[in-house]
Amino acid sequence: MASSSETSSQPERPPRPNLAFRQLRGRRSPAEFAALVRRAARDIGEAVSCDARYVGRVEAGEIRCPNYAYERVFLHMFPGRTLTDLGFAPRSSVRGRGARTAAEATPLALGTAETQRACEPYDTQDPFDPQDPYDTHEPYENDPLNHEESDVLRRAFMTGGGVTMAAATLGPLGLATDAAATARPQRRAGTPEAAALEEAVRRIRLLDDRHGADGLYRRAAAPLRAAYALLDAGATRLTTAERLHSGAGELAISVGWLAHDSGRFDDARSHYAEALATARMTGDPGLEAHAFCNTAFLARDAGRPREAVRAAQAAQRVARPLNSPRLMSLLALREAGGWAGLADRAGCEQALARAQALFERGHSDADPEWMSFYGEAELEGLEAQCWSTLGDWRRASRHARRAAHLQDPHFTRNIALYTAELADDLARGGRPDEAAQAAMRVLDLLDQVQSSRIQTMLAGTARVLLPHRRASGVSEFIDRHASLPRAGRA
Repeated sequence: MASSSETSSQPERPPRPNLAFRQLRGRRSPAEFAALVRRAARDIGEAVSCDARYVGRVEAGEIRCPNYAYERVFLHMFPGRTLTDLGFAPRSSVRGRGARTAAEATPLALGTAETQRACEPYDTQDPFDPQDPYDTHEPYENDPLNHEESDVLRRAFMTGGGVTMAAATLGPLGLATDAAATARPQRRAGTPEAAALEEAVRRIRLLDDRHGADGLYRRAAAPLRAAYALLDAGATRLTTAERLHSGAGELAISVGWLAHDSGRFDDARSHYAEALATARMTGDPGLEAHAFCNTAFLARDAGRPREAVRAAQAAQRVARPLNSPRLMSLLALREAGGWAGLADRAGCEQALARAQALFERGHSDADPEWMSFYGEAELEGLEAQCWSTLGDWRRASRHARRAAHLQDPHFTRNIALYTAELADDLARGGRPDEAAQAAMRVLDLLDQVQSSRIQTMLAGTARVLLPHRRASGVSEFIDRHASLPRAGRA
């Protein structure tokens, strides 16, 4: 593992905070502002994976000049202003390097300290979009685009050998997917590798929000191996080593979630345990709370509700000093799910009340970046799952309906999940016609979402509705569900 005592012989120049950009955010939380950026991007046909961490990096001055996609989005959001007005440096002042030949390129392409954080990676396309150029090939070393913007982050983990389709899909992250890459000794990691690792976590979460876990899990395992290979290689500075450990732990949780959502519970448990070990080894309470949070969710889904309660309570003990009410709210919901699995209605109701009260305290600057998904829709969706487990179908369907209505259209996977929950609750609550309508909406989303969890829920709904074939729309749903390809069935 990377030694925490290693320091750089030439410390990097500290970035200058971007106060102008911070002023534009106003009273919104970083997560709320990131949601506005994504919405503005969709308005003009761009696709950027902006989240709270990206906003924080801009405000801290780590991103001196955004890539062209973000530039177009920011200028759309603030018409009449220039990049300089937004607190960024002119592009010409941060480019600072000429074209490289293929012979000069290395598996870990490192620039100067100036170019390492000059610009963000310019990939903003969705790898599942058929028009995404990175879906079919690795960018060439002498592609002129490589010299138009910094490609340090995109190539930080890339190897010189051939790439598979998985590499093409995750290639814009700059992560090695060639198994030989993790076997070769690497130079000690620095800022570009840490930034690439953090970007990988963001990108995987974004793709999961859009498409679900099934198509991503196997492709995400190789970047995780590359991340831990970087830890073994060591880091140039103490702060970099800390970022690498945190990034590797968060990546392990992200990959674990992909396994969890695609029904690979044993794999998920292993990844969460790996993240927990990393957190405890480095004394990272935020990472430890996150690992316990996901462990509690997994235990609930795997039929171990008492373990779910214990893990959620452990997460709350660790997270309490972090001063994030929203995090504590989510952890209370994880505990509520465990109590529901134990058929302890009183314990569940107490945890739900605590979750609601903590949620109403609002956002905090201490909210972890990974919690950007946790809004009112997720609160409603998780409460719906609790009432469903307790067999209160009326309450469950009310909260599931509200969750689907409140969900940002960007989160396609969650819309499908909440609607599938609604369909199942309605079916079990004796409302087959409404259940069939909701289930049909989920079927319409399956060409965009690949999630074994959702497919399993639909299969259960179909079984419940079988005796009600004569109800309006039920026969159509059952026939359409039965016609799904076997590989897509639960």
